[in-house]
Amino acid sequence: MSGAVSITPPVGGLAALGVESRVLATPWSRMVRGIGLGQHPVGHDAAAADRIRHTFAALAGRGVEEADPYGRFARLLVELALDHARDGAVEPARMSAVLAAAREHPNPYFRVMAGCVAADAFGKLGLGGQLARLPGADPAAELQAAVEGIEADRIRDENAGRHGHYERLSASSAVLLALGQLGATVEPGRLLGALDLLDGVPSPFFRGRGGSVLLAAAMLLGREDLLTEGGRDRIAETLRYLGHTGPGATSPVFPQPMSPAFVEVYPLLTMLNAISMSGRAGDYLRLGEDRVAQAGSLMGALRPVERTHMGLYYVVALHNLGVLDEQVPDLDRFAEDLVGQWRTTPPGENYFLNGISYAYLIQTAVFTGRPDLVTEEFLDRYVDSFPDLDRTDDDRVNRPYPFAYAFNALAEIGCDDLLFQPRRAYGGAAPVDWVVSRLSPGARAEPRLYMLHHALISYALRMREPAPEAPVFRDFVFPADT
Repeated sequence: MSGAVSITPPVGGLAALGVESRVLATPWSRMVRGIGLGQHPVGHDAAAADRIRHTFAALAGRGVEEADPYGRFARLLVELALDHARDGAVEPARMSAVLAAAREHPNPYFRVMAGCVAADAFGKLGLGGQLARLPGADPAAELQAAVEGIEADRIRDENAGRHGHYERLSASSAVLLALGQLGATVEPGRLLGALDLLDGVPSPFFRGRGGSVLLAAAMLLGREDLLTEGGRDRIAETLRYLGHTGPGATSPVFPQPMSPAFVEVYPLLTMLNAISMSGRAGDYLRLGEDRVAQAGSLMGALRPVERTHMGLYYVVALHNLGVLDEQVPDLDRFAEDLVGQWRTTPPGENYFLNGISYAYLIQTAVFTGRPDLVTEEFLDRYVDSFPDLDRTDDDRVNRPYPFAYAFNALAEIGCDDLLFQPRRAYGGAAPVDWVVSRLSPGARAEPRLYMLHHALISYALRMREPAPEAPVFRDFVFPADT
């Protein structure tokens, strides 16, 4: 039977969101790309810190750190963040150790991602000044140089060979955001070079989704002027390219079949969120057609399970554009209908489409001010779903993907303790212990374990004391808010 459950929402609805949460609103940014980690700080929590450390100990027991440099980097950073939250200070040598671990990864993209996660974390912990004083430390030069080592089409996933410079584009966005968090200066030439990468991403889907973050980062840094440098208009060009079907354009492949409407609306919504930051938003929203109306039409064409993913993107983009009340006059009803999809969406049916849907529903419920929609029955079904992913080898090796989303979402509402309690669905084991025990030795077969590391890093960073956002976010004003 469905019932009330005690959750602690991190924010009191859309009006309470900080700028970072409005720009980097969704779990995809945090879990997949490692940007925007540690939103909604709550202060030190000894019990939560113990749960985080327990998870790392379980991972170490599977040999993860021996096989995966990213795992060792994540643990060192998390231990530093937790100790800083408790003690208010850390030794500079520990910061150097984190940076050294970040440099050890053999994959250039992961080296950059780790460096950006570390730089962003140090900024959020108030350690930016100490970072600048570390012997030989020059995060701006190091990160920007490391991006140059990322080659095209190196991602080994279901879209291998379709990415072009998508990975380098994403890394460039992460670098800009990390440097912004630190208050570092980004040379215009570096930013223009990053913008040029847009032309090297052949898929309209990836160019829109990845490009939107880069464009947003440029505007956060106060350099919207560079988006029209040289007679070009990067926002308009990217928006037009979303409809490109000519030679060279590639379509994305997903772990489960997705509708054409999903492929269209996803990059459109991310672009609308970027457009909401522009002083010329009105012009872009009318470019080619009414883009808000287009988004609404595509949302209506989605299958219900696809809407569980896209509802959050839609609501946040409309809110940032200042048209949410106009487009969704009954937000309560919208949230009830959307979050209510959990009843017909078994989360253990597959690792992607169904597997991460509940994380989106939780965040949508919180952001729309309806945490009451996350019931005890909802949470029980979600927490008990991970054994179902033994159904196929693909679901099994990718289980860390949805589990990371779950860990992050449950931690943000104060319910992650459910993952650490014995449950019947796991034969009396705790979900965390059961999931980790099913990893291959060293987690060598699980390509997306790094997402769980991002969930753990994000949770540890939330242990810091609440404080104003960094100036790069605090000083930005959405045009619709003026």
